[in-house]
Amino acid sequence: MITPQQQSPGARVLDAGSPAGLMQAQADHWRDQPLLVLPASVAALWPDERAIWTYEAMAQAVTALAARYADAGYGPGHRVALLLENRPSHFLHWLAVNRCGASVVPVNPDYRDDERLYLLTHSEACLIVALPERAAQIATSAQEADVVLITPNDALPPAPTVAKAAGRGDGLDAECALIYTSGTTSRPKGCILSNRYFLNWAWWYGAQRGAIALRPGQERLMTPFPTFHVNAMGHSFMGMLGAGGAQIILDRFHPRSWWQTAAETGATCFHYLGVIPAILLELPESADDRAHRMRFGLGGGVHPEHHARFETRFGVPLLEGWAMTETGGAGTLCACDDDRHVGSRCIGRPDRPGPAIQVRLVDDAGRAVPAGEPGELLLRATGDDPRRGFFSGYLKDAQATDAAWRGGWLHTGDVMRQGSDGALHFVDRRKNIIRRSGENIAAVEVETVIAGLPGVGQVAVLAMPDPLREEEVLAVVEPAPDCDRAALAESVFEACARDLAYYKVPGVLTFVDAMPTTTTQKIRKAALREIAQAPIDHPGAIDWRDRKAALRGGKP
Repeated sequence: MITPQQQSPGARVLDAGSPAGLMQAQADHWRDQPLLVLPASVAALWPDERAIWTYEAMAQAVTALAARYADAGYGPGHRVALLLENRPSHFLHWLAVNRCGASVVPVNPDYRDDERLYLLTHSEACLIVALPERAAQIATSAQEADVVLITPNDALPPAPTVAKAAGRGDGLDAECALIYTSGTTSRPKGCILSNRYFLNWAWWYGAQRGAIALRPGQERLMTPFPTFHVNAMGHSFMGMLGAGGAQIILDRFHPRSWWQTAAETGATCFHYLGVIPAILLELPESADDRAHRMRFGLGGGVHPEHHARFETRFGVPLLEGWAMTETGGAGTLCACDDDRHVGSRCIGRPDRPGPAIQVRLVDDAGRAVPAGEPGELLLRATGDDPRRGFFSGYLKDAQATDAAWRGGWLHTGDVMRQGSDGALHFVDRRKNIIRRSGENIAAVEVETVIAGLPGVGQVAVLAMPDPLREEEVLAVVEPAPDCDRAALAESVFEACARDLAYYKVPGVLTFVDAMPTTTTQKIRKAALREIAQAPIDHPGAIDWRDRKAALRGGKP
């Protein structure tokens, strides 16, 4: 049990050694307390899943499944891919694999064949565990990547006798998971995440004070986020595990039943992205708005105009925070003090409880900016190892890892300004990344698909503002001479819908007669920003947002 003692909170968590170790330690105390909870509506969707997992039941199941993995030869050096959606089975297999010393690779169920093949090949996973209804979807990719495919109820095949590239490091520094995140290259990068990385989430959450202080054994955190992201798998789950709390699992975000589900499950807190408050505020007012036990929401990206309105209407403080897959709990920030600067994109002070960090704000030349001026956020762990607790590196990309850590600081690509009280305020992103409903989309990945189509002269993909999704994908195309623009537009949409996850598909397409370029013929994206601010007003613009939403059943 993680309780106040003379030992520091961080040391108590890290002593567990791994997420599986913390699971067992907490189960010895919390036993019959719920760890994972499915609302009735979600349980009905997944009849094969247990609706409530207690700490003791999960620990016993993890022990049994870990024994099966170990008997089949899985251990340090192996990676197991998981295509188990948001289900409790994902956590069961992750913890069992972790207990054996192996690593997991969560798979985004929205990936298309080429994306799945890349992930399986690049990660060198030796096994993929997929839901029966997802097995056919990934069978071709698994076969091409020479990865054994099973469902959760199948017997485990023998592990390769010679482990591949995984398993670097020992103990706290051993690889726990490989999670892919978009960068500025054409392919997502595989972030190597250690046991220490995941335990730091529990340390960070348990150390916070003020509005976000967790009450041992009393919290129930509701999250709509997918388990192939570190928010649900790391921040939410590890935070609740460390506090003896429960994670309420949703299949996705359901706006109209959000508050009813919160009341039904006894949720006390939730995680969000800016799109969630925006959508909830659009719904008609009802008696459900305050018929809940929510103490706080933790997230990022709430629109300044929505912040106070949400808190007034629903009676829940939205605590704006900041983190990256690369930082984990080691570098997480949150505005949870009395003065949260509501409506100013404040993400808190860097001298918060938890893993100690140092921060700098610098200009394009790497020079510290004056107080109050915007600059790129750099951060590192305090002490002799600036990378301690952060991601261990990008798989097979030492150059990108070194670039991210140049000068001994993690370069976040996010621009902040620091107020006179030391609080940081988010300003903008420097990276060529589109942030849509919490998904990071590399513009060049979408550009690659479009550029290969007949009739495309040049293409630039960039972010456009979106009132619900924070940003949307905008494609600007210079057609080849004498091209049928209507036919080209249709081929662009069909190709993107076929080859990319639905959220990467352009929401708006616009044509230009000539792409602005430099003297070396590089596209000047800065010159396209004016179009991006109001692309619908541009002659020839095509708004695909409703059509795009239909690719995923109308979800935002």
